[in-house]
Amino acid sequence: MLTKRIIPCLDVKEGRVVKGIQFLSLRDAGDPVELAKVYDEQGADELVFLDISATHEGRKTMVEMVREVAATLAIPFTVGGGIGSLEDMKSILRAGADKVSLNSAAVRSPELVTEGANYFGSQCIVVAIDAKYDEEVGTYRVYTHGGRRPTEWLVTDWAQEVERRGAGELLVTSMDRDGEKTGFDSGLLETVQQVVGIPVIASGGAGNADHFVDVFQHNRADAALAASIFHYKETSVESVKQVLKENGVHVR
Repeated sequence: MLTKRIIPCLDVKEGRVVKGIQFLSLRDAGDPVELAKVYDEQGADELVFLDISATHEGRKTMVEMVREVAATLAIPFTVGGGIGSLEDMKSILRAGADKVSLNSAAVRSPELVTEGANYFGSQCIVVAIDAKYDEEVGTYRVYTHGGRRPTEWLVTDWAQEVERRGAGELLVTSMDRDGEKTGFDSGLLETVQQVVGIPVIASGGAGNADHFVDVFQHNRADAALAASIFHYKETSVESVKQVLKENGVHVR
């Protein structure tokens, strides 16, 4: 049986890790290099680094910071934000990342997913999907630019499109649950799981270890990501893994 992965997320803005609620009201959470070291030592399975304002501000991900973070890690490291070309992907992977995460750029140019998968292999390409429930259509819609812009894509259609184009994994964030600490969005995750065969990372809503138990016991995700509960020491990666083991969930 495949083990479930626990993934801390570093949302970085202007060189600092930040965290907000529903993508707004950001507050400082520390230095990315120091936090990366802590999570590696705690036994995190992977780390995700998202330069959350790069696309909105029209600039590239901070390659030097990626290099610094990668130098401290012994675990896989995914980087996203401001990656808009094959050359950008090369720069990030050369700086030490194991995978790149595409979000707004993939929606703008879906062929970028195909190019990346063909050049680096699907295992290097994560497509991040920021999703919000749309009352008018009765399902979830894809948003870009750090959750600022709604798109024409419904989540199910977009998930299938990027899988077809070679994405190796989906990072699915519920904008409705982001920072709320009320649990992962089971409706969103089930909607995605029903239409794709590639691994899904659950994101948005983690408030305690029981939320991880719930998402894994119901097979709604292959991995689960959290930020604030780890950054502000409300719990730790070790504590979450211990609770998962006690509940029969296989973890590393």
